[in-house]
Amino acid sequence: MKQAEKTTMRLAVIGFGGVGKALIRLLEDKKETLAGDGLEIRVNYILEYYGGIYNSGGIDLPELIDFMAKEKDITKFPGGGPQVTLETALAAGDVDLAVIMTPTNKETGEPGLSFIRSLLAAGVHTVTSDKGPVLVAYNELAALAREHGVQLGIGCTTGGALPSVNGGMMDMAGADILSIEGVLNGTTNFILKDMEENGVSYEEALKKAQECGIAETDPTLDVEGWDTATKLLILTNVHMGLSKTLKDVSVEGITRLTKEEVAAAAAEGKKYKLVGKTEKSEDGSLSMTVRLEKLGPDHLLYGVEGKNKAVRYTCDSLGDLVLIGGASGVTPAAASILRDIVNIHRGYRFVR
Repeated sequence: MKQAEKTTMRLAVIGFGGVGKALIRLLEDKKETLAGDGLEIRVNYILEYYGGIYNSGGIDLPELIDFMAKEKDITKFPGGGPQVTLETALAAGDVDLAVIMTPTNKETGEPGLSFIRSLLAAGVHTVTSDKGPVLVAYNELAALAREHGVQLGIGCTTGGALPSVNGGMMDMAGADILSIEGVLNGTTNFILKDMEENGVSYEEALKKAQECGIAETDPTLDVEGWDTATKLLILTNVHMGLSKTLKDVSVEGITRLTKEEVAAAAAEGKKYKLVGKTEKSEDGSLSMTVRLEKLGPDHLLYGVEGKNKAVRYTCDSLGDLVLIGGASGVTPAAASILRDIVNIHRGYRFVR
């Protein structure tokens, strides 16, 4: 087989938490796989709020991985320091694609929103895991990417490894999407499964999820439905061409569900799922809800178990498309970022 012609992509990584570190490991582990695709990724910048690392020839990733096992402050790594900023990276002009992994602020989208604006305006492809900018200003950012001839990858924002964004873009192309329905939060799905299988209370199932590292110490965004709402909102705005906000979504979580209600549903042959749903009615009006629903075996989301997630698109001409699965955790999240990077390298246009 003929080897693909090699392209070197110079990368900036902005935000260096668990997913950022996982991405660095993944880039090293997948080096040969990427080479088979004709892609060499050279990480020139890693930026955090207190500084960063810069190497014009590419940061030594094996050396950095060893360093990360012993030290948290990346400014102590060779080429590191407080002087390394996004402004210095843009001024040097040696970044082809930037990955934004800043913390999510669903009200303002900052600081990721400003970073993405600057990068797209400078003609830099951008991939983000930060939901905030996509929630607050997706249409603006997509227009900015279009204006400057670059791509904006957002696949990690709505289910990580589950290709919910990409599937809707690619496989619903040319159709009008009438509804989007999904089990979009693995944490709540794990809790509901534990309540169903083991007859435990919500509080007991939540504690187990926290002990397993599946639920955060403060699980509010997950269990009260806001994580599902943000993902549903992104999918709705992206695939239906709208500019809705969280105020347009009716949101209920799982915190009031009792083990008696779960047992009663099981006796009916049904299961509780936290479902996010956008539906377009015949008169053109739109409803967006996040709430617990009792689903029977005939429902396509009935079999979505444990940490798995799923999304179902219904359209006017192609029927239903259901995507189920997608691993959870920092490595699968990093892999979803890498997926967008590779697809941009292959010439896929997320923004047209």
